[in-house]
Amino acid sequence: MISVPFLDLRQAYLELQDDIEPAVQASLASARYILGPEVGNFEAQFATYTGAEHCIGVANGLDALHLALRAIGIGPGDEVLVPSNTFIATWLAVSLVGATPVPVEPDPDTHNITVEGVAATISSKTRAIIPVHLYGCPAPIDDILQVARTRNIPVIEDAAQAQGAAWNGRRIGGHADAVTWSFYPGKNLGAMGDAGAITTNNPDLAQKIRLLGNYGSEKKYIHDLVGFNSRLDPVQAAILQIKLTKLDAWNARRKAVAARYSSALASSGLTLPYPPSKADPVWHLYVVSTPKRDALQKWLRDRGIETLIHYPCPPHRQQAYGTGHHLPIADRLSAEVLSLPIGPHLSDEQVGLVIEAVLAFSGSV
Repeated sequence: MISVPFLDLRQAYLELQDDIEPAVQASLASARYILGPEVGNFEAQFATYTGAEHCIGVANGLDALHLALRAIGIGPGDEVLVPSNTFIATWLAVSLVGATPVPVEPDPDTHNITVEGVAATISSKTRAIIPVHLYGCPAPIDDILQVARTRNIPVIEDAAQAQGAAWNGRRIGGHADAVTWSFYPGKNLGAMGDAGAITTNNPDLAQKIRLLGNYGSEKKYIHDLVGFNSRLDPVQAAILQIKLTKLDAWNARRKAVAARYSSALASSGLTLPYPPSKADPVWHLYVVSTPKRDALQKWLRDRGIETLIHYPCPPHRQQAYGTGHHLPIADRLSAEVLSLPIGPHLSDEQVGLVIEAVLAFSGSV
């Protein structure tokens, strides 16, 4: 029986092995183990790729969110709008600056927050909004920005899953006040360890974020701010430079797999992804939903097909945030969503096996 992994990171490494290993060796031989030219080179390349003026490398995606919020001036007593349906890091970053995360329910079709939901949730204490481009499909960022700017509320995009995605023909990366990125290994642009970045078109904000991530210091032993230690590792920066050259091709393969799923599974009885017309998603995840999710997952697992649930427990149900929120859409999604295998190294045969197994399940229930 041919197994179908959810995501094959080893194949990604093997494809680029001849480029990655010399780049890593060169970085190690340089003896520049903190910051240095590899980090600067990647920052410049990723800024250009996203269409942003500035890129600041940081240690991980959570730090990116945290530092962006702190640089904008969010703190105790402030409220920040966040999706109810997201990875908990979006909420944690708000808590790290002492502010309160206020959940906004998503569109049941796209699983992203809507401008209507944002507008209805804004209060006199709202000091920032964090839309998440969930599963690699952009939220309606232009409309959210329009509402936010009429109220002078900063917007920070959580683009951890959306490297290369676009909204209304423009790549994600420079729409809002700041855009935060995770390069966790499983992302469309993934490092070989933790890594992250922030992009922005605001030079003052970029400088403040850079200081905050480097102990509040621009000159060694001179500290202008109470800062943190969150810097992109140069070895990871070297790897990310190599992978960035493949990102568009890998995203194109993801799109092809997603298109095949959507066509073949249209009659499966599952609720399939529904990207808005203005969105150009990069299919970090292909998420279906069904009330029979657990049975479907077991059916696929018994046939050697690995799936994941994004996410089995929403933030408001976690012990860390047991606040008693009534969020029925997030609760329903957590009980029904299932992520099918997707990735640039999924073979046509493996895609066919997934489709065959899902359709067989639909015919058996």
